[in-house]
Amino acid sequence: MAEQITDQEERSHAWRVRLAIAALTFMAMIVVSVTNRMLTDRFTETTRNRAELRLTLYSGNLLAELRQNAIVPQLLARDPALIGALNSADYLLSTQRLISFVEEIGAESLMLLDKDGHTVAATDRNRLGEQHRNSDYFIDAVRASETIFTLAQKTTGGYGFFYSRRIQSANDTIGVIVVEVDLQKFERAWAGISAAVLVTDSTGNIVLATEPRWRGRTEGEALAIEDPQSAIERAIRATADWTALPPDAYVRGEAVMRLDRRIAFQGWRMTSFTTYASVRERVNVVLALEIMGFAIMLALAFYALSRQSAVRLAFFQRESAELRELNQRLQREIAERKRVQEDLAVAEQTLEQSSKLAALGEMSAAVSHELNQPLAAMKTYLAGARLLLSRNRPEEAVASFGRIDDLIERMGAITRQLKSYARKGQDMLTPVDMGNALESSLAMMEPQLRQRQVQIRRILPDDPVQVMGDRMRIEQVLVNLLRNSIDATKSERNPTVDIILSAGETATLTVRDNGPGIEDLDNLFEPFYTTKAPGDGVGLGLAISSGIVSDLGGRLTARNGQNGGAVFEMQLPILTSDEAIEAAE
Repeated sequence: MAEQITDQEERSHAWRVRLAIAALTFMAMIVVSVTNRMLTDRFTETTRNRAELRLTLYSGNLLAELRQNAIVPQLLARDPALIGALNSADYLLSTQRLISFVEEIGAESLMLLDKDGHTVAATDRNRLGEQHRNSDYFIDAVRASETIFTLAQKTTGGYGFFYSRRIQSANDTIGVIVVEVDLQKFERAWAGISAAVLVTDSTGNIVLATEPRWRGRTEGEALAIEDPQSAIERAIRATADWTALPPDAYVRGEAVMRLDRRIAFQGWRMTSFTTYASVRERVNVVLALEIMGFAIMLALAFYALSRQSAVRLAFFQRESAELRELNQRLQREIAERKRVQEDLAVAEQTLEQSSKLAALGEMSAAVSHELNQPLAAMKTYLAGARLLLSRNRPEEAVASFGRIDDLIERMGAITRQLKSYARKGQDMLTPVDMGNALESSLAMMEPQLRQRQVQIRRILPDDPVQVMGDRMRIEQVLVNLLRNSIDATKSERNPTVDIILSAGETATLTVRDNGPGIEDLDNLFEPFYTTKAPGDGVGLGLAISSGIVSDLGGRLTARNGQNGGAVFEMQLPILTSDEAIEAAE
């Protein structure tokens, strides 16, 4: 009675522990869900504020740089030394003077052009003598009375940014001063942040961007050429409304924020794409702490529930140690198996050919017997023909010669099949008629089939069944399967082999014998595994056949039949009529 009460108390305690675990799990789910939503909203707003502040800073720096350089042409256009050089055509000191200016103002380069557009002085001496008569910054500056800003496409990609202003003397235009602004430094600075930034002009074309391939394109075109696997492209693909994205968008890194700001300069706009990855990381830190706390409580609850299973736990630990040891042994065996497979792969083609030659060796005795019979008959017919000719009976002698011709054709067919089978396979795949390949294989095996009196029963479809493959290698597989079936029926009184060819989603050829069946199906296709007596085989035929079928995209399987015997099934991808026409073309 006391034991029964104890059992009831233990069951009641176990149920209380289970209910506590369930309640704790439910509470953990609610707390994590609420925390996730609250922290996500909070950190999202923080990220947005930082992105807006960063965009304001970037646009302000860019605008300041443009305005600072806008004053330079106006000042240089009034420089007496430059005006004097243009009037006197003496530019000996002009380049040095421009170099001294560029170091002070921080521009990328300065050029002094004469009234014909030739570069007469420049901070980059390689540009001296260049012709800029057709450049927009030269033409527009000559026509206008104020400083002109011009965008110019560079041959190396991207844009050049130029301020230009005409230089006058006595109300005549005597040249143009050109200031090239270095805005590429902003791209280099932006590249160090975890966001994509681009600047578009009034026409919508991108003139500055952290991705060089975006320059010169509209925003839509730029997004279309970006690699879909990159983080920036994933961000831009989700720039609609991030709140409408699925909940796992954060986990996939696709939730982004798109911010746009107008720059007070010729209709320019700056756009940035900022990922919410940092939001997810910070939220996950807090959630991880919460989950860790609940996990500790759950662990304690499970510990209370598992105290009654201490003996089983120790037993499981011992089993785990045994499994680890077994796993280590298996890993060593797998490593050794991989090494052997690599060695076999190197010699695979040679082994395939060796398997063919071995098959030819086994068939040689039967072929010799098959050829001896026609030779003996030919000798008899020749003797008869000689006797008939001596007796002046030529018509009957001609009939004997016709029989001899038939025997020669039969012998030629046997030798042709053997020569064809002995050749190596082709590298290119061609349409193969499975029915014709089967007929050729049966013709090669005919002497052995007749010698052992094996009955062949075939079930073939009316329409041809074609696959894309190498006929020589397919015939090699068929010959190996037929040889196995013949060897398996040695001890049978009425040896029978059924061959079934069918066409469905795949081309399936089934070879079934009435032998004793297969004892070890697991190792059947392993190299060097054989159930034959020593000297009858080395166990490579089925391994090579399986490799050939696998290379052709198919599968070779084996099983024992319900009524006894072994069943081999070769499945290959079937060739449709359209594919056959394309292969023929």
